[in-house]
Amino acid sequence: MIRTHAQRSRNVSHGDVPKNEKKKKVYREGSARWYAGISELAEDAEDDAEAGYISSDESAHGVDLAERLRVKPSKDIWELDEIQYTLRQLPHFEEILSLMDTGHYDEVISYATNTNGGVGLRSAALWACWLGRSTLLTKLLKLGIDPDETDDAGRTCLHLSCLVGSEVCAKVLLDHGAHPNRWDSSTDTKATPLHCAASAKSLACVKVLIAHGADVNAGLSDRSPLHYAVLSDAPEVVKELLEAGACPDTPQVFTETPLHVAASLGSASCTKLLLDAGADVRAAVGPGRSTALHLAAEDGHAECARLLLEHGAHIDWPNFRGQTPLHLATLAQSLEVVEMLVSKCANVRARDADGRTPLHGAIVRGARACDVARLLLSAGADPNAPDNFGYTPLHIAALNEFSACVLLLLDYGGDVTLRTNGGVSALSFIVRRVPDVIPRYLCKFDDAVHVSEHELGDVDCELTIDFRPLVPCLTRGEAELLLAFVEVGRKDVLKHPVAETFLFLKWRRIRKFFVLSFIYHALFITLYSLYILQIFLCEDVTCNVPSYLRPMQYLILLLNLCFMLKEVFQACQDWSAYIRQWENWLQCFIIIGVFLCTIPYWDIDNGVIRTDTTDWQHDVAAITIFFCWLELMMIIGRFPTFGLYVQMFTTVTVNFATFLLAYSCLLIAFGLAFSVLFSNYPAFHLPAGLVKTVIMMSGELEYEDIFYSNSSSSQIQYPLTAHGMFLIFVVLVTVILTNLLVGLAVSDIQALQESAGLDRLVRQTELIAHLEGMLFSSLLSCAPKQLLAVLRWGALLTASQMRTLNIRPNDPRESRIPKELISSIYKMVASRKDTKRSIRKNNNYEFRLMKCKDEEDKEQKQDVVKRKSNLYDRYSVESQNVERRKRTTSGSNADKNRPPSLTINAIQEICMVDIKTQLLELTKKVNKLVEITDARLNQIESKLDVQPP
Repeated sequence: MIRTHAQRSRNVSHGDVPKNEKKKKVYREGSARWYAGISELAEDAEDDAEAGYISSDESAHGVDLAERLRVKPSKDIWELDEIQYTLRQLPHFEEILSLMDTGHYDEVISYATNTNGGVGLRSAALWACWLGRSTLLTKLLKLGIDPDETDDAGRTCLHLSCLVGSEVCAKVLLDHGAHPNRWDSSTDTKATPLHCAASAKSLACVKVLIAHGADVNAGLSDRSPLHYAVLSDAPEVVKELLEAGACPDTPQVFTETPLHVAASLGSASCTKLLLDAGADVRAAVGPGRSTALHLAAEDGHAECARLLLEHGAHIDWPNFRGQTPLHLATLAQSLEVVEMLVSKCANVRARDADGRTPLHGAIVRGARACDVARLLLSAGADPNAPDNFGYTPLHIAALNEFSACVLLLLDYGGDVTLRTNGGVSALSFIVRRVPDVIPRYLCKFDDAVHVSEHELGDVDCELTIDFRPLVPCLTRGEAELLLAFVEVGRKDVLKHPVAETFLFLKWRRIRKFFVLSFIYHALFITLYSLYILQIFLCEDVTCNVPSYLRPMQYLILLLNLCFMLKEVFQACQDWSAYIRQWENWLQCFIIIGVFLCTIPYWDIDNGVIRTDTTDWQHDVAAITIFFCWLELMMIIGRFPTFGLYVQMFTTVTVNFATFLLAYSCLLIAFGLAFSVLFSNYPAFHLPAGLVKTVIMMSGELEYEDIFYSNSSSSQIQYPLTAHGMFLIFVVLVTVILTNLLVGLAVSDIQALQESAGLDRLVRQTELIAHLEGMLFSSLLSCAPKQLLAVLRWGALLTASQMRTLNIRPNDPRESRIPKELISSIYKMVASRKDTKRSIRKNNNYEFRLMKCKDEEDKEQKQDVVKRKSNLYDRYSVESQNVERRKRTTSGSNADKNRPPSLTINAIQEICMVDIKTQLLELTKKVNKLVEITDARLNQIESKLDVQPP
């Protein structure tokens, strides 16, 4: 069996393999690593290729949260094929290998000696070292072969012996004067024999070389033998080199040290040996300036990270991109490393160069995103922290279509109203990417109504309405959330009983501001109207005006100037939103018109004030005064009592104008035809004829005046065509079109009333948000703080004691909100299965949290953190079914006990990772077993070679 195994190894070595095995990897005898059929990688590189990226509309690049795709350094100094190719270029290698396979070394020596000038001796010596034939090598050295003989690439016999881990061959060569510190080539040097022995994990060769004076720090500026020992995960060799005086660091800054390699590969034993030897944990590598802790966190090696922290590694040290180890651990989805770093009080709110926190990186992949994100959130991570482009974790979760992550972030206080630098809210992303979250999010509104201990039908039953779910953040006002729903097209949310009640109470609180605005506009418009009537109603060009109009004129100009300053303030606050509102254009025209009409030329003649007005001023005055009273009507429409009717009027007006525009070609056709047929009738002359045609739609036909006028100049020139065209107009326009327009515009009064009611709520929400936007504007930073505090307190509802409202739905004396709202709330609560819910159970979900008291002594204490709801716990399983695929219905206990945060894909990925890990561990065990077996076979073979035949 020994000979068979050795023979098979030799056949593989020199290429005598069966045809069906030609493409298999070639292995060397004597080196355990070369027998492995599966490469020993600490982690699968293909998994890293699937690392997610955060897309940002404002960002020109994808995500630079971490450039994780690092190429792992090779633990092999040279490729096996390269060595094999070089050795096969030696002269007479085939004949020499054939003789070596027979085991007759004397014949090998004889053949090699008889070649041209004994060139075969060189080939025999190199192949003997490569195949670990110490007996043959000894005989060749006795014949005077140079122990430092090299192949064409500069590799000596000692290099090859150490590469295959042949201790006997290495000792024989060193005893015969082989140089232990010789490099493989005079140019582009890579390794000494000690490098080769460390790469082959051959402890015996390392000891022999060190005993013969090998330099343990050879190549320290690039890669030392210690470097290759760590790459090969050989802790015994690492220990031996360190005891022999190997330097654990490199003299150049920003170069890769053995500690970086050990941390990256996850070799805890090598990491501990290096740290105990004094390796510098602060050393950074490459342009990314990554420390060993960065690499351990990036590759998910929790034990290495723990060792590094215990030896003084800075837990929040940033790399070149400002990323801390926690950033990289979250990107790697390494729950173990994240948990360890958080327990060591890593800063969960640290920001990188792009302003992103670890929570941003936790949700770029869906495998374990929820588990990592929940761990960060429970440690105090901010779910509303924006990056430099305005993207919050909630934006990222919605963009990546992770419904479970969105629910989790909402659970911990995620604000859907926050906007990117481009003005896109998180709610907009949620509606477009994960619409299934919206009905679940609205459950917070349903849960905001709670029932007291009494039964729902009792007279003493009391309902508590909590308005806090409607107000995610007070610093931007209280209507921001409802306004965001309006912007994304979900106006129906305003009809929710809680939202409608909130708007009702909110209006009652801020209506004083609109009453003051109404008084201001009413005074301004009244004064302006009196002024216009006094100035522009005279028949003459020059009019005598009363003396009191001069101070009235100044007052109107002052009010108009204040009006203009208000419009400028609104425009500066949000120019794009300002120009989209047609009422703002109307107000601008009013301001310009008032200035044009209230600055006439004044002349004092004999104590009498006279003024001259022009024709264009009369036109502007007429249009301006019309717009002023129209604006006053729109202001009155802001009050709920009149708003419904004004909104109905506006809706009908818009609909009627739209329909009329659709039939405008028909009206133009009749107008042009009448201008031809009734050319002697002044009312039909163009362009007034088109106006006359529209007026005729109302029924003002003037049939007798047109066709039977006594005036000779008004005789009909084309009576037959004129009567026919007039009859067609009456039938098509006056009868059919007019009734059709009225019917289309006011087809269903009840539906129109409901639509107008919803539009009124939308308008009311926009007005409240507009007022709050002005009160909380950054432009008021120079205003007195006390005045701003009073105004803001007067506008906010939940900032005062009105965070909740208690009503008795069965008490007829209840009058704090309208009866229809009480009825809606009562029906909503009655439709729920579980009506006995308390605020504590729904909106203050408590859990324990470990936090650091002090960074120095690392003392820990338990704090109580409250979540706003439990959406994630209630809907995580359902959301995962929607995101991935339906879960197969089975009654197994394993499915029942499965954590709700794991999706099908997540379980598959975790299983694949476990399988790969087990395969790697099994491969290491097989390699170790093969190494031990080879060592024993080499010992037996060396004994057989030493014994005389």
